[in-house]
Amino acid sequence: MSVNETLAGYSNLLLYSSMASYTGAFLGFSIDLAGSAARVERISAAGSRELVAAGPAQVSVERPVGSDVPASERRQAAGIAVSLTVLALALHSAAVLLRGLATGRPPWGNMFEFASAGAAVVTLVFIAALRWRDLRYLGTFVIGPVLLMLGLSVTVLYTEAGQLVPSLKSVWLAIHVSVAFIASALFTIAFSLTVLYLVQERRERQGEAAKRSFMNAMPTARDLDLTSYRLHAIAFPLWTFTLVAGAIWAENAWGRYWGWDPKEVWTFVIWVVYAGYLHARATRGWQGRKAAALAIGGYACILFNFLVVNVYFVGFHSYAK
Repeated sequence: MSVNETLAGYSNLLLYSSMASYTGAFLGFSIDLAGSAARVERISAAGSRELVAAGPAQVSVERPVGSDVPASERRQAAGIAVSLTVLALALHSAAVLLRGLATGRPPWGNMFEFASAGAAVVTLVFIAALRWRDLRYLGTFVIGPVLLMLGLSVTVLYTEAGQLVPSLKSVWLAIHVSVAFIASALFTIAFSLTVLYLVQERRERQGEAAKRSFMNAMPTARDLDLTSYRLHAIAFPLWTFTLVAGAIWAENAWGRYWGWDPKEVWTFVIWVVYAGYLHARATRGWQGRKAAALAIGGYACILFNFLVVNVYFVGFHSYAK
């Protein structure tokens, strides 16, 4: 089947348009984040005035570092950023869809397509999570990596639309890679939460000595840690399925389930690290910084697998560059 160059061109145009919208969303989330410390100060000052008005018998309760800003607080910049993120996701999804229509196959047959489609899934998971709870404070730390990944994909990883090698022409391409997208997206958001947890935990240990910053509008360290753990717990079974589905696909394509290919090895390494993280939390009661170190180590393995193994290691997966 020949490639429809017109659709491929429109796909690229939509991708660049989505990047422009993502940039606006990133700026909106950043402006909201920059003003969060001032919001906390205003809310705290308003609470103090209410206590004074209530009389000397009123007892004040200290607000912990990192406690949530009330949901009723009007945040115009964040609202605009969310709208721009939804627009960017629509444009981005259309770009991925047209790439698939142009080639007549699932649009994730090389690193450029995987990076583009994977970034779209990260955004989709973030938008879906916003319906569950107010995670707008994460916008900067989610859209930033998405923009970085798209920038890398169009400048370094870009590949002209083309057909797949015979080994990739399988229904397992759609199954194996699509689940890997979702797992990687969840791991990415969980990683952002883990980094924020480490910053917040350090500030809480400093107590009153901690400087006022946007972190005052963040949830407490415990809440950040718990949310990160829950996302890891959801992502891990999906990554397990990715590993198993890859083995089944390998047997169909090459006649063996496991061949110590660098990509296979590092996919398993990632599984082991995250299995250790979840096991340590469940059985040894690891909380806090020790668990966070394991989680960050797992995500470092994911980045190494994608950016180093795919590019510099020679193996059966080298054709998907």
